[in-house]
Amino acid sequence: MFDQQKKQSLAAWRKLATQPQMRLDPEEQYDELLKAADEMEEQGLITSAEWRQLVRDAGSVFRGEADQTLR
Repeated sequence: MFDQQKKQSLAAWRKLATQPQMRLDPEEQYDELLKAADEMEEQGLITSAEWRQLVRDAGSVFRGEADQTLR
């Protein structure tokens, strides 16, 4: 159950990071990515190291440098 919830949460995060968001400007998308990462860490779904990686990845998305590993 835990692993499935983690996989679903990370998949939703990646979808938000990689798909064009018509309703969100880049700053809003970045904020949403950070909120999602925070929620996953607070729920114990990800470690602090995984959280830091998501924050770095969100920064790359914001700068338009999304790493191909997100896709």
